[in-house]
Amino acid sequence: MQAIRSALARGWFQVLIGGIVLFYALNNVYQATGNPNFVPSLLVLGAFLVPVVLVLWVYEHPLPDRIPPSAVVWNFLWGGTLGVIIAGILEYDTYRTLGFLPLLAVGLIEEAAKLIVPLVFFLRWRYRSEMAGLLFGLASGMGFAALETLGYAFTALIASRGNVGLAEFVLLVRGFLSPAGHAAWTALVTATLWRERLRHGHVGLTRATLGAYLLAVALHTLWDTFQVMSSATRVDWLGIEALSALVALMSVTVLARRYQEARRQAVAAASAISGSQRNGSPS
Repeated sequence: MQAIRSALARGWFQVLIGGIVLFYALNNVYQATGNPNFVPSLLVLGAFLVPVVLVLWVYEHPLPDRIPPSAVVWNFLWGGTLGVIIAGILEYDTYRTLGFLPLLAVGLIEEAAKLIVPLVFFLRWRYRSEMAGLLFGLASGMGFAALETLGYAFTALIASRGNVGLAEFVLLVRGFLSPAGHAAWTALVTATLWRERLRHGHVGLTRATLGAYLLAVALHTLWDTFQVMSSATRVDWLGIEALSALVALMSVTVLARRYQEARRQAVAAASAISGSQRNGSPS
């Protein structure tokens, strides 16, 4: 019972339940009236609900830094939007130059574009814990994912000549998968950036940071590869879906490990501060 009360008091849980109720209500009103004015609200709410909830879930856990909500919002909105804009321009230029869009280039471009705003916070070095780095990367990746999902849902709506059900299916699938995609890949890189600076005491490109970025690109490329593969038979389709699920599982596992390490550091920092205060030492 205590666990249920604790969950009900959490902002992320309230946003999740409220968002689901609002989406259901909007969908019912649209089905009853057929008024297309409700469609943009459905798309925006459906695209942003899971990303916002995930970022809130991390933010509401105890953080070693006092990170204001505005810093998280900056990474979510500016990080996601600038990432989409810059990635779109570079990918378009790549397409025009090479005549095709290599999936590896997509991974390299998008994983770099999502780092722009988190890197500004990294260079300012005001929030220094690994958890702060993970949170900023998660927010930027989720902002990117929300806008990308919105674009895919809108494209599905146009291509299907107004089939809102198909657009809602895209929102549902991409919403559930977003933590295993852009959130995991960007948070992996930013958490490693912050950790390496804490370890070495200076800004620099280490092998661990480069390895984290290349791993994010590799997971991104594999995911995109399996998404564009065609299947002639049901067995082929099941095989492709199994490989996609494996990539998603690997991405979530990487994110969970980075989160657990950042949490351990946060608990250790809190314990050190508490011990210092008990001993009368300056914090």
